Amino acid sequence: MRNVERYPVEGPNALWQMYRTISRFKAVRNFVFIQITRYCPSLPVKNWIYRRVLGMRVGRHTAFALMVMVDVFFPERISIGDNSIVGYNSTLLTHEYLIKEYRLGHIKIGSNVMIGANVTILPGVTIGDGAVVAAGSVVHKDVAPGAFVGGNPIRVIERSSN
Repeated sequence: MRNVERYPVEGPNALWQMYRTISRFKAVRNFVFIQITRYCPSLPVKNWIYRRVLGMRVGRHTAFALMVMVDVFFPERISIGDNSIVGYNSTLLTHEYLIKEYRLGHIKIGSNVMIGANVTILPGVTIGDGAVVAAGSVVHKDVAPGAFVGGNPIRVIERSSN
């Protein structure tokens, strides 16, 4: 089970009520800076924006490939260790707006983690140090340190012998 906080809503679905959970100004500001980082070719500039503008915790030498989409509403709930890679066009979500509730969760990615292209990471997930997530995967549960996982939903493919 993912580690998420659940907030029930009444009336229209939770997405219609999103501006009760986040200010419009923060959403627009985050969107603009996330779009800049998606196309920015400079890894140090990207990491500076993630750390200083969006409030993410990003380790040394961590690399975000082109077109990575971090959560527009709650990017400050994302932390990534040192020397990790987030592959092309991956999505890191820390919120879910559903019909009768919305959910928030942190994403914690360890050091020396490799996340392949087109991976979706859902809220409330921890990915341990040295793990590898295969391209195209949906990470819906925690990934053990050193594990190699893939698929939709993910399953363990093999474990490293460290």
